[in-house]
Amino acid sequence: MNGLSDNARGAVFMMLAMAAFTLNDACMKSLSGQVPFFQAVFLRGLGTLPLLAALAYARGALRFDFARRDWSRVILRTLAEVAAAYFFITALFNMPIANATAILQVLPLSVTLAGAVFLREPVGWRRMSAIAMGFVGVMLIIRPGPDGFNLYAAYALIAVACVTARDLAARSLSRDVPSLSVAFVAAAGVTGFAGIGSISEVWVPLSLTNIVLLAAAAVLIIGGYVFSIMTMRVGEVGAVTPFRYTSLLWALLLGFVLFGDWPDGLTLLGGFIVVGAGIFTLYRERRV
Repeated sequence: MNGLSDNARGAVFMMLAMAAFTLNDACMKSLSGQVPFFQAVFLRGLGTLPLLAALAYARGALRFDFARRDWSRVILRTLAEVAAAYFFITALFNMPIANATAILQVLPLSVTLAGAVFLREPVGWRRMSAIAMGFVGVMLIIRPGPDGFNLYAAYALIAVACVTARDLAARSLSRDVPSLSVAFVAAAGVTGFAGIGSISEVWVPLSLTNIVLLAAAAVLIIGGYVFSIMTMRVGEVGAVTPFRYTSLLWALLLGFVLFGDWPDGLTLLGGFIVVGAGIFTLYRERRV
């Protein structure tokens, strides 16, 4: 990729990150009905933590000498990460992967809105209009009402709220706090929570397929972290961030090939409205 511009390389890294995260989701969803929820998340965490620690150590970013103020933000972020993992993976276990991923695409909009409300970040009427349209798209996906609403769609929305809180907490961290150390603390929190939860479950023996899926999920989620970091190190944020929406294309493809799921017309329309609103919001942020 030496011949590519920084923005083009950043776009490639972003697409690889989204592919890794979505493939991780597909691996976890494949375990639903075979491995209990907490057992699956706990075992994935046991595979993820050593890899994440090794990556952070290799980059000289494995340290925890944070200021007290930063530790409070890190703990808040970790709690939000734990809640987000619980609600999103539960939703993923119980609804089509494309539907859950489509709801998750509202994240850039919710973070922009929360930044305006809680951090007093300036947001003009154009971006506010795009945010409103994005939430209209979400309503088309979840369709509140006795016929369209699914409890697990609400779980996916709660996960969006939790990730929004996580990202707001991350924004308030000091610049000298290593991102990989923060990610390690969050991963440890999710793994510990799943370990405690797994005590209430009856563990099942793992088949070879289960082991391969868990190992793949652990590697893929680390790949997502690595490519996300590489994305932020090259190119302009406004130029590469829209490529995060390729995760929806991956989710559509994997949902159809692996699980035989294909969203109906309203769900697809809602997903593309959310994506369009998000891209417009990012464009306006770049212009401003």
